[in-house]
Amino acid sequence: MNPALQGLITIIVGVGGCVGYFYFSNVFLDKVLFPAKGPHAGRNINRANMVRPWLFLAPALVALGLYLAYPVVETLRLSLTERLPGGGFAFVGADNYTKMFAEPKFWEALHNNLLWLIVVPAASTAFGLLAAQLSDRIRWGNLAKSLIFMPMAISFVGAAVIWKLVYDTRPAGQEQIGVLNAVWLAFDGGPMSVLLLKIVPVLLIALFAAGVGFAGFLLIRPLLGAGRKPSPAFTALRLSGAVVAAFFIYESLSGILGLVRADLPYGQPQTWLTIPFWNNFFLMVVLIWIQTGFAMVILSAALRGVPEDTIEAAIVDGANPFQIFFQIKVPQIMGTIVVVWTTITIVVLKVFDIVYAMSNGQWETQVLANYMYDKLFRANDWGVGSAAAMIIMLLVTPILIWNVYNARKEMR
Repeated sequence: MNPALQGLITIIVGVGGCVGYFYFSNVFLDKVLFPAKGPHAGRNINRANMVRPWLFLAPALVALGLYLAYPVVETLRLSLTERLPGGGFAFVGADNYTKMFAEPKFWEALHNNLLWLIVVPAASTAFGLLAAQLSDRIRWGNLAKSLIFMPMAISFVGAAVIWKLVYDTRPAGQEQIGVLNAVWLAFDGGPMSVLLLKIVPVLLIALFAAGVGFAGFLLIRPLLGAGRKPSPAFTALRLSGAVVAAFFIYESLSGILGLVRADLPYGQPQTWLTIPFWNNFFLMVVLIWIQTGFAMVILSAALRGVPEDTIEAAIVDGANPFQIFFQIKVPQIMGTIVVVWTTITIVVLKVFDIVYAMSNGQWETQVLANYMYDKLFRANDWGVGSAAAMIIMLLVTPILIWNVYNARKEMR
């Protein structure tokens, strides 16, 4: 059959099926189930009106149940069972979770995911906000926005291939096609090498640690005051945030110490994706490159929605551009920033393509989604693979709830 004719038939059948469902279901509801006649006509009309919305929602609820609820329930069941050699499954309870928690590869994946969760949403949102602010102040801002947004049109695998060429390594003595190695070989250990490869990274990491430390202090400051104490749940949330901040401060200080002690091999091409710890950042750059365009578009719309009278009042009061941006604009778009941040966070928790295409989880770059894939489709361990999937779902769920809560709050 001709593909065009097949597509036309599909559209006719699909649209006709929807129209037929709604027409005949209403006829059945109004003529058969609750007919608007006889001594109970008024009661039947009220009942039909109560049932009608659920009648319209039924196809969507069935589809959501089939494609969302059922896979979750089935994954939970598989995570509590073990596949038998002869076929079938045996219930093993939490053994799969115990087995997973005992594997160093799982904790490596969880550690890397936490690192991604901090760096990628923060960097993507910050760069997107910076691009949105600066592109609105130049004539060719629309062209700049188009170029920055362009990576969003590239698949994750396509972006991974592009950046794999950037990190490409050829043996010493051959011409390097990898941009990073071509730049690296220009350093010879002189003052500029020390400045760019040691001092600048140390300052950036120290700045990051200071920012995380300040955020951690803001989280626990209400708990240190003598005023009214927050609720236990709020206290636990703030303490958890402070613990996470302390963890990343420790990681930052370790990175600074490693940089100071490192004896960098100047003049030798490097296989960047095989350098532990730092190779995670090389992978993160790909997702930051992609998600910056998304953050820029959303935040640019939010910045355009900031009332002009507040900015004019700040200018009259003598505020400089930095004060206007950080004290006038950013507070008014904080809700949008949080939505962008949490949306990118959900993408990060499910990141798989980039790691699979560039390193396949080797050299200490494993992440949870790649770990789950290895267990399910390589080791054929459906129990542990499903348990890893449930961990990812548990990590994503609070962020989804937060997004729904904020959306409803905005609607109110």
